[in-house]
Amino acid sequence: MYPILIRFGDFTVHTYGVLLALGFLLAVFLARDGARRAGIDSNVMLDMSFYILLAAILGSRLFYVLTNWSEFAENPIDAVKFWRGGLVFYGGLIFASVVGVWYVRKYRLNLPKMTDVVAPCIALGQALGRLGCFSAGCCYGKPTTAFWAVTFRDPDSLAPLGVPLHPTQLYESAATFGIFIALISMRGWERFQGRLLWYYLLFYSTARFLIEFFRGDPRGWVIPGVLSTAQATGIPVALVALFMILRKKPAVTRPPSVE
Repeated sequence: MYPILIRFGDFTVHTYGVLLALGFLLAVFLARDGARRAGIDSNVMLDMSFYILLAAILGSRLFYVLTNWSEFAENPIDAVKFWRGGLVFYGGLIFASVVGVWYVRKYRLNLPKMTDVVAPCIALGQALGRLGCFSAGCCYGKPTTAFWAVTFRDPDSLAPLGVPLHPTQLYESAATFGIFIALISMRGWERFQGRLLWYYLLFYSTARFLIEFFRGDPRGWVIPGVLSTAQATGIPVALVALFMILRKKPAVTRPPSVE
């Protein structure tokens, strides 16, 4: 709703970029605390977070540019201005996952333990990041007559102006914050250890699949008007996550018998 936070002449601070940065910093702070609780060197977590951030931004922006090239055909330099809005989550996830696995293997870290620490942090970072999308007007929803509809009026907004729209950015922010709460609650349970990342992927891909039906922005289609790129990507992600969750059932701890 307020895409420009500060403007002094040619100096502009975009709200999207500020909220994205805050989301990352909060996620890193949480990851550092989680690493300490899990017996992992917090400095190692900070180093890995830096590499993952770069990979996530590069991957998510690259996927957005490739699926929306018509926006950048006339001014290709705009492709690097990610702080104005325009990131594809699954692109960032792919790049960040590759870099994360590389880092864990290079330093011989405990992969399941690391992913348990990182998974809730991703969800929390997304919750703030989607508020940035709301401020910029990207990832907007379809027109609606619902009483909770939002109407963008700022001329710098990326959303259509003067039209009541589904606040899909807020839908996803609420969903990812709910996922964050769920994962934090599950973290202390023995039967969930080593699986939180898979639960995150299952929860998020399901929520994103449903929210996509209310999106109205151009974002790429596999089947025009029926199945978006994000939905087509989310289906195999959810299936793989479900398979990994069910692949090995946790052992049931039986209480000692009393004689």
